[in-house]
Amino acid sequence: MEFNLTWILLGFPVAFVLGWLASRWDLRQVRADNRQAPKAYFKGLNFLLNEQQDKAIDAFIEAVQNDPDTSELHFALGNLFRRRGEYNRAVRVHEHLLSRADLSRSDRDRAQHAIAQDFLKAGLLDRAEDALHRLEGTAYEAEARLALLAIYERSRDWSQAASIARKMQAANQGDFSARLAHYLCEDANAQVARGQLDPALQQLQQAVQTAPQAPRPRLEMAQLQHRQGQSAAALKTLQELAAQSPAALPLAASLLVEVADATGEITAVQALLTKHYAQTPSLDLLQAQVTLDKKSGNPDAPGRARLVKHLELEKSLVAAAQWLEGETLTEEQYHGAVQKALDHAAKPLTRYRCAACGFEARTHFWHCPGCQSWDSYPARRVEEL
Repeated sequence: MEFNLTWILLGFPVAFVLGWLASRWDLRQVRADNRQAPKAYFKGLNFLLNEQQDKAIDAFIEAVQNDPDTSELHFALGNLFRRRGEYNRAVRVHEHLLSRADLSRSDRDRAQHAIAQDFLKAGLLDRAEDALHRLEGTAYEAEARLALLAIYERSRDWSQAASIARKMQAANQGDFSARLAHYLCEDANAQVARGQLDPALQQLQQAVQTAPQAPRPRLEMAQLQHRQGQSAAALKTLQELAAQSPAALPLAASLLVEVADATGEITAVQALLTKHYAQTPSLDLLQAQVTLDKKSGNPDAPGRARLVKHLELEKSLVAAAQWLEGETLTEEQYHGAVQKALDHAAKPLTRYRCAACGFEARTHFWHCPGCQSWDSYPARRVEEL
């Protein structure tokens, strides 16, 4: 058979045309895919801005399926799942990101931080703790330590909380000395509950050294000293409290009365109370003064007349009710009903109120049970605020 050069000459143009058509077809497909991903992305963004989260999630899922290598879409999708409370789906999205070998170091740290937030929101504190520890040495280290501190406070793991607080203080993330003193006091309270009074006293002494200006360590140390029969030492501790933290002295007023009675130092304690009451009038200091006047046996002591003088300074319903309680009225048969009504009206005014969240309680808290803030309760009653 004779070789025909004509077919070769005709084949070159045909092959060129077929190659050109194939390249155009592939280019169209690529362009279509590239247009489809941004379109789904912008559609999801539009739904998100209109607060249509369900439709936004569907659009982002479509975009992720079209372009699975886009990390930003994964982050957006995971954040949406978390906001909706679908924590399992958020975790799966962020775990998928962490499993990618081509993920940059910054995106890997970001995904680790996101998965820690997922666990925190879901209440899975043990898994959140592990995820947060993995953020040591990253750009999210400071935020992770704050979250760990909140976890340990919530679980009342005071030793771990103290360890994190020391790291944060060493890294110049703030002054945590007062917080460390609180942790030592909490540990001391736990030891007191177990009957370990001497170790508890040592913890409180360490707390005083850690935060000399903090009122709680001295107040609780004086309570423990008085409980152990060391009332003279307790009085000295309370005098130090008055010098270092005078604003907190109303919290120690009732304890000062007990210590004065136990040591016989009624005159010295009364002088201390009078001095601080003159500087800052307080219902608790006033009541302590009235009580000590009765205990002194001095007929010339002001006694309940202090209540009248306080009313000249402050329009206090609480003080008025206390004064009326000891008075004899012209129509005494109505005294009980009037007194009961006044006490009922004054009772809410004797509470303490958190300055951070407004949570009110009959007792003073160092750690607000409402918003978990430390030192947010002033040492003054609601009526005095």
